Amino acid sequence: MQSRMVWFLCLLPLFFSGCSSKEEQAFLQTCTQKRAYYKQLLHTEKVQLYDANETQVLLTATYLFTPAPGREEDDRRNEHFIIGLYMEDRSVTRKLLAEKFTLRLDGEAPSSITIVQRSDNRLKQIPFITPWGNYFEVVFPHTTKRQLTLLFSSGLYGKSKLHFAKKAKYLFTKEPF
Repeated sequence: MQSRMVWFLCLLPLFFSGCSSKEEQAFLQTCTQKRAYYKQLLHTEKVQLYDANETQVLLTATYLFTPAPGREEDDRRNEHFIIGLYMEDRSVTRKLLAEKFTLRLDGEAPSSITIVQRSDNRLKQIPFITPWGNYFEVVFPHTTKRQLTLLFSSGLYGKSKLHFAKKAKYLFTKEPF
């Protein structure tokens, strides 16, 4: 009886390791192929603005930040975002630059907003691309802050904040996991 138990306990880890290795290899291969996608996913946030419990505005923002080689203090590049915008009222979407909507990065207005065409290669690496959304490249002046707050406000539906970081967000949290 004891010898059977010993054999069973010895073979059990081999059984589990044999089953998991095939799945683990496939998982690691998928992660390696989609590494850029997952990095962008870490820099993507989403907000919804409601009216009468119905989504009126869906905004996704992807922070296009890659650390520059060299010292962090020498980096003076502008802050670039790809903003995806879906609005229930399509006519308002065309008037994004109107007074009804504002985007602010730590209180600063964008220096430029340009429409990103669906054929643009930058959209291929951005998560949360939808066929019904409109996409914009929004550029803000350079900031030395490591934590950024993007404020999206609408005169009709209120406002919401999206939080980004130049480094991993967990470095800035004080709560233990």
